[in-house]
Amino acid sequence: MTTAHSEEALKALMLLSLDGDEAAYRRLLAALRLLLVGYYSRRMAAAAKADMEDLVQETLLALHSRRSTYDRKRPFTAWFFSIARYKLIDHHRGRGGRRLAETELGEEIESDFSEDALTASMDVERLLHGLSPRQRELIRQVKLEGQSVADTASRTGQSESAVKVGIHRALKALAERMRGTS
Repeated sequence: MTTAHSEEALKALMLLSLDGDEAAYRRLLAALRLLLVGYYSRRMAAAAKADMEDLVQETLLALHSRRSTYDRKRPFTAWFFSIARYKLIDHHRGRGGRRLAETELGEEIESDFSEDALTASMDVERLLHGLSPRQRELIRQVKLEGQSVADTASRTGQSESAVKVGIHRALKALAERMRGTS
């Protein structure tokens, strides 16, 4: 992946464009167009390649219409490629195809990030959203960021026991949610 197509570069262009920088927005659209051509060409049958340019344009229009919903604190590429993925799913549905299950998320888009990692990150965020803010923070610090229980206790002003209990309860709640029992 070129530096111009890295998460950092794309997010920076998006943030500049949200702040009104039209040149940054044009550069962002050009970079995203190239990424979309590669993304869709790997996922569409040869017969559907003629539809690819339309799909690229639809995705860029969706980006334009939804850009005000982008959360500046989140990874840009995860947000953008979820739009692209849904556009591809809509495309397959519109054609009556059964390839929806074949819309793979695990292929690398470029060397700096993969859809699989981005999708997993989005799934984790959705799961964590069901927890209390305190539990969410404990899981993030200890289980996702790898910080020690002692450091987390110190940072949060809790005892180590309270941190351990909080993590245990959060993990139990997550397990129940995943089983569909909560």
